Amino acid sequence: MYDPKAVIAIVDDDQRLLESLEDLLESAGHAVLTFSSAQILLDSNALQEIGCLITDIGMPGMDGLELQRLMSERRPNLPVILITGRHEFAELPQAKHDWFFRKPFDGQALLAAIGDALTGKGNPK
Repeated sequence: MYDPKAVIAIVDDDQRLLESLEDLLESAGHAVLTFSSAQILLDSNALQEIGCLITDIGMPGMDGLELQRLMSERRPNLPVILITGRHEFAELPQAKHDWFFRKPFDGQALLAAIGDALTGKGNPK
């Protein structure tokens, strides 16, 4: 069931993308938290309130794939949407589902994936 109060967390080291995604998601009625690194998210008190995580794959320090792995241990049912601007990640197994987006991506498609994630549809796990 869709939780309209679910918080969407976005992790990306690109401040412009964080702001753009925050604007998009808030305009669609979502509550949004942004983090400029995986470690900042992990150090926050927000982990239990997050209903969906969107993370960039290619970041300095802990990358999005490692964050996805850690989150699968800490919050096994948390949907994680991966985004990347790097084409070499297109061959990863994680890239074979509807929750993988290569930059630039369609905002409406991302919103649809978030809706599916929050309702449990299309879960790639």
